[in-house]
Amino acid sequence: MTNKPLPLPDNEIERVFSLAEFDVDYSNMEDQFKDLTTLAANIAGTKISLVNLIDSFTQWTVANHGLRTGQTPRENSICQYTITVDDHFEIPDLTLDERFKEKEYVTGPLQLKYYFGVPVSTPEGHHIGALCVIDEEQKSLSPEKIELLKLVASEVANRLTALKTIDTLKKSLAESRELQKKIAHEIRGPLAGIIGLSGLIADQGSESTIDDILEAAAQINSSSKEMLSATNEITSDIEIEPLKKEEFNLHIFKDKLERLYIPQAVSKGIELEVNVSERTKFVPFLKNKMLQIAGNMINCALNCTSEMGLITVDLEVKPEPTFNLLKIKVTDSGSGMSDTAVDQLLLGQETEASDQCHDKSGLLLVKRLTNDLKGEFKLRSIDGSGTIAEVILNQTYV
Repeated sequence: MTNKPLPLPDNEIERVFSLAEFDVDYSNMEDQFKDLTTLAANIAGTKISLVNLIDSFTQWTVANHGLRTGQTPRENSICQYTITVDDHFEIPDLTLDERFKEKEYVTGPLQLKYYFGVPVSTPEGHHIGALCVIDEEQKSLSPEKIELLKLVASEVANRLTALKTIDTLKKSLAESRELQKKIAHEIRGPLAGIIGLSGLIADQGSESTIDDILEAAAQINSSSKEMLSATNEITSDIEIEPLKKEEFNLHIFKDKLERLYIPQAVSKGIELEVNVSERTKFVPFLKNKMLQIAGNMINCALNCTSEMGLITVDLEVKPEPTFNLLKIKVTDSGSGMSDTAVDQLLLGQETEASDQCHDKSGLLLVKRLTNDLKGEFKLRSIDGSGTIAEVILNQTYV
């Protein structure tokens, strides 16, 4: 494990938070950006083009042209330098650059030589990733081509923003339907009572001569029936469907986490196990921020665990009458943290770097995301003996 500091943007914490807000499923974005990587390669005349998003520890390739790749440890990437600049980052010859000349992608079969990258930036100016073009031969890009590549990078950011907006609208619609259902449920009981009461008044009133009471009772009965019918119409349009696009279950969640993080664990010589509750592995829950939360918990464990270590991820869903209780627990056999560091993280404060766990910003992000979802974040650690991080979320049925 390297202790060499990464080249970090000045706004690194906010940058990582900004990326997390997009709630990207890194394993399922190829179709959204494939055309842009092809366009970028054609503009630059290179064999390879990638769209990379970079979190605290990992570079995720969400779309590619000319090179099949999925993830790279951040410290081995070139794009980690691109996100520290505002314009572009170019390496004319990787074999002559001290930072990259010994990397596998330079000395190995790929024999890469040329790199040009442009930051992918949010409207707030956070560089969440990079669009890059790479080749095995040196290139010279004209100012016109550079400007075109910047436009392509801007389109990547625009599409991410559009996808985020669409997801937000879908969540708002789901919440609106849930509110309708709740309102209908809450008023159906009282209305049924009104109907019964008005019917009783009508029956009793028929033996008297108080015509006004009879007329009022009849009107109450009629209008209440109409309102009850309306609530039935509302609820008939709101049905619980099979697994929706915005949902996961533990079976799918486990599969995604294994595909995303086991390769990284293997490359570090660490064993990573993902366990699920078999009894509830097909119970649905909202996937909103779940990959970001679990991913950062796993990344921090990988960062703090030495070769031959063990990381266990336990996923559990406990159905309750009105919500699902979702638990994500990550246990590692790593270096652990001091009591002071644990207390700082639980308070949402940045911690000082330790010898091995040189970056705990991922857990800080987990704390913030959990707070946003009104959940509970637990952290227990013994300095030198490992860490247990746990997130507990109440998820209302959708």
